[in-house]
Amino acid sequence: MFEDNIYTIIFLALAVFIFLRLRSVLGRRTGRERPPYDPYSARDALRSPAAEKVVTLPTRPAEAASRPTGTAQPPSADRWKGVAETGSAVASGLDAILAADPSFDAEHFITGARAAYEMVVSAFASGDRRQLRDLLAREVYDGFDAHIGQREGRGETLETKFVSIDSSTITAAELRARSAQITVRFVSKLISTTRDRNGAVIDGDAERIADVTDVWTFARDVTSRDPNWKVVGTESG
Repeated sequence: MFEDNIYTIIFLALAVFIFLRLRSVLGRRTGRERPPYDPYSARDALRSPAAEKVVTLPTRPAEAASRPTGTAQPPSADRWKGVAETGSAVASGLDAILAADPSFDAEHFITGARAAYEMVVSAFASGDRRQLRDLLAREVYDGFDAHIGQREGRGETLETKFVSIDSSTITAAELRARSAQITVRFVSKLISTTRDRNGAVIDGDAERIADVTDVWTFARDVTSRDPNWKVVGTESG
C-alpha cells in the first residue's frame, strides 16, 4: 500500500514538472510568431501579378451610364457643339448612332481615335503585327501586313516619329444596320525615314518634319459588348 502511494506521488510530480516545462515554452510569446494561415490572403497574393497587367478601359460618361439601355439622351440643339454643325449630315449620323447606343460620346470617341491613329502608324513603322491586328479590321490588316512583308523582304526599315496631331475632325458618320461608322480626318506632323539594309536613307528625311493628312474610317457593332472601334478604311487626304 505504501509503495503504491510512493509511485502515485512520483507520477504526479513528474506530470506537474512536465506541464510546467511545456507551459514555459509553448505559452511564451516572443512577438515573432507567424499569423494564422489565411487561404483568402494566399489567393489574393497569387492574383496580384495578373491584376497589375489589367488595362482599365475609360468609363463612359456618368450621364450616359445612368440611362437605361436602349434609351437615347434628350434632343439638344448644341449636342454636337465643337464636333459637328447643327443640322449637318454628320450631326444626323451621330444622332442615329447615339439612338442605337446611348453610351456613345463623340468627344470621348475622338480622343480614342487619336490614340488609335498614333498607335497604328507607329505599329506599322515597327512592324508590330500583333498590335495592328487588335486595331484594324481584317481587310485593312491584310493590306498593312502585305506592305510590312514587302518592306521586310527588301531589308528596309521605316522610322516614324510623331511630332503632333494638329487636328482630328469627324467628316462623316452613319449607322449601317448594326454598324456605326465614323470617318475622321487627321492632320499631323511626322518625321518619317526609310532606310535600306545598309542603313542608308532611301526615302524621307530624318531632320525634316512633314505635314501629313489621313482620312480613316472607324466602325463598331453597336449591339456588341466590346466597346472598341476598329479601323475599316484608310486613305491619304
